[in-house]
Amino acid sequence: MDKILALWAVPRSTSTAFEWMMRQRGDLDCLHEPFGEAWYQGEAPLWQRFKDGDKTTPSLTLESVWGDIQARANKKPVFIKDFPHYISHMWTPGFLSHFNHAFLIRDPAKTISSMYNKWPDFDEGEVGFPEQRALFDLLTALNGTPPPVIDSDDLLEDPQRMVKLWCDAVGIRFIPEALTWPAGGDPSEHSWWDGGSFHGNLANSTGLTPQTRKYVEVNDAPDRVKQVYRRMRPHYEHLYQCRIT
Repeated sequence: MDKILALWAVPRSTSTAFEWMMRQRGDLDCLHEPFGEAWYQGEAPLWQRFKDGDKTTPSLTLESVWGDIQARANKKPVFIKDFPHYISHMWTPGFLSHFNHAFLIRDPAKTISSMYNKWPDFDEGEVGFPEQRALFDLLTALNGTPPPVIDSDDLLEDPQRMVKLWCDAVGIRFIPEALTWPAGGDPSEHSWWDGGSFHGNLANSTGLTPQTRKYVEVNDAPDRVKQVYRRMRPHYEHLYQCRIT
């Protein structure tokens, strides 16, 4: 089995756009947050806001997802985009050795404000920054060197250059044609959450194109959101120091 190329991100970090670009390559079996589906909608959901009547899927577990990923990797190289907080209890050295790890980070002012916009009642345990940092530190300790980190703002300022640097860092071929695609794609084909409603902008996009870096002001957010931001910011800054430049 080839090592599984994993992009460990946090919610609302432009990670699905990155995944969409990886799908255009044509040389990888690309999976959209496979562990997340079990965490949110498996037979025994783990998310903090789950209540009776929410969707569940019999026989879908984190263990069954992992078995499916391994079976796929025995047939074709696999890329997954997922969030570390879904599987923090599974991080044994043996489990982690099956992956070629990389990280996508984004300023929590942007991710948390976006989460609040989509889910006003979001739980801090769904944000993912502490687990992303913990996994990064664990892999650094296990391997002696930090895994590659790419920042969303850097990616969107200069997609061609940053994707090329990222491909070099994870040891795959850079395919510049993968950065563009025809408009009208259907993310719901791959997204298991709410028919792909989070990805409307992606469906209308035509590729990863240069964008001006934008700053988000959090001072006008509710106090709870501002508190989550203050708690997440140090974890982001920790990985930011190690990003590809």
